Amino acid sequence: MNAMKLFLSVFENLKNTQTEFIVSRVDDHVFIRIPKQKQHFWSPQLHLEINELEDKTSSIHGLFGPNPTVWTLFMFLHFVVAMLFIGFCIWGYSNWALNITYGMQLGVCITMIILWFALYFIGRAGRAKGKNDMILLHHFMKQNLKL
Repeated sequence: MNAMKLFLSVFENLKNTQTEFIVSRVDDHVFIRIPKQKQHFWSPQLHLEINELEDKTSSIHGLFGPNPTVWTLFMFLHFVVAMLFIGFCIWGYSNWALNITYGMQLGVCITMIILWFALYFIGRAGRAKGKNDMILLHHFMKQNLKL
């Protein structure tokens, strides 16, 4: 049995034999998540991609990431802030070029910059809050793959 199939079979068996984590597999991709009752808003997941290199060797690429719903929410908020910033910058520049007051547009642009920094620091704080869960996920993976 080649290494890729061996690794995938280990995770296939873990799906049904343990309850500590939620393990799911799609083709060569394995997702390890924290169970719903233990999850918090910032709970990460571990995405593993197992690639066959040769007949007896494989590579495993892992990525810790947020819940896809949380990621989508943050990307949406960043997009809204960016679009408002660009729109109010254009509006403010137009008013400036026409010698019309542009204080409100400038204020909204500054507010969007502050909001963008706030989103950034909130995301960093969330990543720090999920660090212990990342350690648990990593330990679970290493323990079951005997790495």
